[in-house]
Amino acid sequence: MVSPDLIRNVVGIVGNVISFGLFLSPVPTFWRIIKNKDVQDFKADPYLATLLNCMLWVFYGLPIVHPNSILVVTINGIGLVIEAVYLTIFFLFSDKKNKKKMGVVLATEALFMAAVALGVLLGAHTHQRRSLINIFANFSWGMEST
Repeated sequence: MVSPDLIRNVVGIVGNVISFGLFLSPVPTFWRIIKNKDVQDFKADPYLATLLNCMLWVFYGLPIVHPNSILVVTINGIGLVIEAVYLTIFFLFSDKKNKKKMGVVLATEALFMAAVALGVLLGAHTHQRRSLINIFANFSWGMEST
């Protein structure tokens, strides 16, 4: 008989492979931005939302918050790096107005993450309570998909 842990790992790995493909799906857009040296009418919003989503899921998957979540941490850590590269490219080829907007959103996201981390680590003293961070992560995923 196949163990539930094995099934969980196989499904998780398949999900990570699919997620990796989704993280790479904007590559043609960014290739076009680099080639034209301009963001044209593209917006940074989906990449900013995905960055926050990845930060929340990486935090959720940390052993101190939710043990045994290595698959969550790995794919979202990879996504975090990919989104940071996308945003760097976007920033380099944006006008001042877009750069300012991106800076404000990134600062807000950093403050939000700091508040969530402090709230969870100082206010929730069990793994079960700390796992409630997935509410924020699921909410950010919903925002990203709209």
